[in-house]
Amino acid sequence: MVKEKVLDLANKISRVKRGTKLEITPEHPEYKILEPVVTEEMAEAALCLELRKAKSAKEIALECGKSVEETEKLLWKLAVDGVAFVSKIDGVDKYWHDIWVPGHMEMMVNNKENVRKYPQIALAFDEYGRKKGPMAAGLFPVGVGPMRVIPIETSIEGETRRASYEEVSKYLNENTIFSVSDCSCRTSREAMGEGCGHLKEDMCIQMGHAAEYYIRTGRGREITREEAFEIIRKAEENGLMHSIPNTDGPGKTHAICNCCGCSCFALRIAGMFINNDMIRSNYVSKIDQDKCVACGECVEVCPVNALKLGQKLCSKTPTIKKERDEFPSNTEWGPDKWNEDYRINRENVVDTGTSPCKTNCPAHISVQGYIKLASQGRYKEALELIKHENPFPAVCGRICPRKCETECTRGDIDDPVAVDEIKKFIAEQDLNMENRYVPKLRHNYGKKIAVVGSGPSGLSCAYYLAIDGYKVTVFEKQKALGGMLTLGIPSYRLEKDVVNAEIDILKELGVEFKMGVEVGKDVSLKDLRGKGYEAFYLAIGAQTGRNLGIEGEDAKGVITGVDFLREVNLGNDVNLQDNVVVIGGGNVAIDVARTATRVGASKVDMYCLESLKEMPALEEEIGDAVSEGIVINNSWGPKRILKEDGKVTGIEFKRCISVLDSDGRFSPVFDEDEIKIVKTNNILISVGQGIDWSNLLEESKIELNPNKTIKVDSFTLQTGEKDVFAGGDAMTGPKFAIDAIALGKEGSISIHRYVQKGQSLVNGRDRRVYHAFDKETLNLEGYDRIPRQKIDHVDGSESKESFKDLRNTFTKEQIELETKRCLGCGATTVDEYLCVGCGACTTRCKFDAISLVKKYDAESVPLEKLKPIILKNMIKRKGRITIKKVNNFVSGVFSKKIQN
Repeated sequence: MVKEKVLDLANKISRVKRGTKLEITPEHPEYKILEPVVTEEMAEAALCLELRKAKSAKEIALECGKSVEETEKLLWKLAVDGVAFVSKIDGVDKYWHDIWVPGHMEMMVNNKENVRKYPQIALAFDEYGRKKGPMAAGLFPVGVGPMRVIPIETSIEGETRRASYEEVSKYLNENTIFSVSDCSCRTSREAMGEGCGHLKEDMCIQMGHAAEYYIRTGRGREITREEAFEIIRKAEENGLMHSIPNTDGPGKTHAICNCCGCSCFALRIAGMFINNDMIRSNYVSKIDQDKCVACGECVEVCPVNALKLGQKLCSKTPTIKKERDEFPSNTEWGPDKWNEDYRINRENVVDTGTSPCKTNCPAHISVQGYIKLASQGRYKEALELIKHENPFPAVCGRICPRKCETECTRGDIDDPVAVDEIKKFIAEQDLNMENRYVPKLRHNYGKKIAVVGSGPSGLSCAYYLAIDGYKVTVFEKQKALGGMLTLGIPSYRLEKDVVNAEIDILKELGVEFKMGVEVGKDVSLKDLRGKGYEAFYLAIGAQTGRNLGIEGEDAKGVITGVDFLREVNLGNDVNLQDNVVVIGGGNVAIDVARTATRVGASKVDMYCLESLKEMPALEEEIGDAVSEGIVINNSWGPKRILKEDGKVTGIEFKRCISVLDSDGRFSPVFDEDEIKIVKTNNILISVGQGIDWSNLLEESKIELNPNKTIKVDSFTLQTGEKDVFAGGDAMTGPKFAIDAIALGKEGSISIHRYVQKGQSLVNGRDRRVYHAFDKETLNLEGYDRIPRQKIDHVDGSESKESFKDLRNTFTKEQIELETKRCLGCGATTVDEYLCVGCGACTTRCKFDAISLVKKYDAESVPLEKLKPIILKNMIKRKGRITIKKVNNFVSGVFSKKIQN
């Protein structure tokens, strides 16, 4: 049943009359937000309140015909529920009502108990913005919207024309009483299950009478000015920006919000409705392309997707940039102009693409950025930039597949930049305490998370969760940490102290490790849930070797390469003698063969199906194997294993004619008449890896694919069990460490969102979609011919005698030369209309390449003076739209005449 007095109140606050065109009805959010908590009696008292004019309970009692005592109770209940302001003036509590937004809707949503009981309060707040957003298109000139962005103060320090009202510090220094509350927008998103991962707690600062009100009604807690400044600082560190209620008049406000573009309803005006003038500050971002290195840090934090990565290098035919000519101020602005899916369709890159190094890196590390920092000797900052995407640069500097180098634009001139060697040099600095980078904890969420498997993916997930202050425990069934980094890669490629040094950082961050514990055997997922673990990341890797499925494979002396490497890396007694045959042509097979030479084999022969050109192993790896005396026999496939008394005596091969069919699928064809028998007592099989789930998934809803990889959502990594996520080789099958590391970070993002109430796994999330520019269109003439720096080749006869990594690292002089070879392909671009001038981008740039420049000179307008400004702007807008329509019509007529 409709509460008529409450409906009257909804119309009064909306400043409209019942029975008119703009009347508020029971279907409208203005009524829905009041209905659960406002009684008819409360509404009778509230109807006597005036807009921003304070009145005492005694005055209101006279108007509503109630006793002062009863009126006081009703007014206090209204204030607690958020339907009235209260403030002590001259020793007497006085009450008034305000506008809906920014005003009563935020205040009502900040009553936690009411929102818990009546989620429709939070939903109505969202619905109101969706209703009013389209109606406001083009009506508000710059600077007079109800909410307004205020720039991060450090971003305008060098701007001599800045005004004091544009400085956050002005508002904090002018007030003496402060409170902090939850963010009402994020509270609303949370109630709808649509949170973006930015949590609501301790986000919005109130000052003066608003702080008094928030403290007295329990919707905020009192803080000091110093605490307020610290909240501002921490928000900026975490990529947030500021906005203020903007209807108190020039240089006045009662609150400072710390906002994100993915949940804030004020920023939705820009993000979804593309009506940016309504909320912008007086500033826009400017990019110094000469300084910009397309690291993408600014792109990630831009709340309205105004910044994207593009290219810096000139094209043979310069592209003509089409200037934006349609705005809400000169165009009819309907749903066809909006970005309804703005929370899930952010773009990192302009249509024409960006630098190939960042694009092709599976973790999309800012290669250009850390190369530039290295060239300036800023090694710790380079480490920080790398570790933003990859916690293990020292590891990857030794074993990375170098996909960034493969596509490096410099390779189209002479040789690619030695990216991996530069990264290895930077990572070496992390082993030096002077340059060591340990990230600061961003939060302290405290919830318990379990990671199963201590390989690169599990460690990556643990690292990023630890930075957010989660209590992470990594369970590892082996007695050594690192997974395949430690047990699957020989020390001459990746020494164990390097892996351990990077794992030590996780220990400093508070990650707990439990070794020799197999989840699924020693403890179950159910057991761990009972111990308070709220989410799980499964990263057990592909830790078992695959067999050939041929006769004689059960003979003594036949083992998989994975098992062989594990035994050697664990330090167990492994001693091969005489001739050893390794079957396989990938990087792991190369590792197996080179390790065999180091544990006693007098001769090592590799046999693989592929021709030399087709071998999946990296060219560099093949060269190292050959230099150590390993013989590679191409185009041979195993037919059967020969044995006597259960022991291997040899193996029979058949000639492989082709490996792939016409569609590129694995379908080897053999010449059965051409065979070869090789005598040997040891056969090491390295033809792929499998996954041993053992009992880990018992009694769960988790499913496996036919190849035993785990079924997950490809974006969120969530399995059939809502609290279980998975990544790395267990999800993808055997890939490179950097691929696993990238998935580990994504897993941490999903887990954070899962364990926090009301957060979506997808809304406001970076989809990490990158694409490179077309190098064929570039003008690459006139560049220098600085030769690529090289590391001295390690003599094979020397290296095969040792498990030590004998490869050198670049010197500082080589770093100086090699970093100069980077062409600096990419640069950030900015859409000045979309930019709202928040300055978040400037806090992330390490190169002084982005700044805020004052473009407007608008002040806020007090609420009582706003209506005539809006009406005047409406008339101007109608005129602009009409003129534009006439011009478009005339242009169309002339165009048709020319065509005819």
